[in-house]
Amino acid sequence: MIFDEDIKESLTALKNGDIILYPTDTIWGLGCDATNPSAVKKIFKIKSRSENKSLLILVDGEAMLERYVQDIPEIVFELTGVSDSPLTIIYSKGINLAEGVCNVDGSVGVRICHDEFCSELIRRFRKPIVSTSANFSGKPSPEYYGEIEDLVINNVAYVVKYRQDDRQKQSASPVIRIEQNGTIKIIRQ
Repeated sequence: MIFDEDIKESLTALKNGDIILYPTDTIWGLGCDATNPSAVKKIFKIKSRSENKSLLILVDGEAMLERYVQDIPEIVFELTGVSDSPLTIIYSKGINLAEGVCNVDGSVGVRICHDEFCSELIRRFRKPIVSTSANFSGKPSPEYYGEIEDLVINNVAYVVKYRQDDRQKQSASPVIRIEQNGTIKIIRQ
């Protein structure tokens, strides 16, 4: 089974502080252990991305969210309960994460992932996984695996095989910022 082999190999890479290329609930992403500073630095190097740009993380549910975000506004639990598509939320204060994951103001972008592959990987890893588009900084995000540049593919420790043949075009999730007082600001639709 490709799925099971991909989970096993991805877990090995993540635990070793390496980078994986994997399908998410939106677009293909580069991923690493969001609590490992050296792994996070590898992501920035692969993407040729400035380290002052934050990264988003994927979690498997509200319990994990609470371990990595401080003071979650109540409205979040209502939104995540009714959202029928992937939604990235920027929170005011990320905690217990590697340097470079959170923005300079301390905020962090988080998506509760419901995709079968990602959910299983995160559940078994028991920590959040960085998810950033599988492209070089400033280039368009790939809509499916076939659009990912070879140079990106060749710079990761493990490339997930699951869903590589899927040609359904995907797009990044909407992004909203929720302040402590519950104010919502749309960042990306």
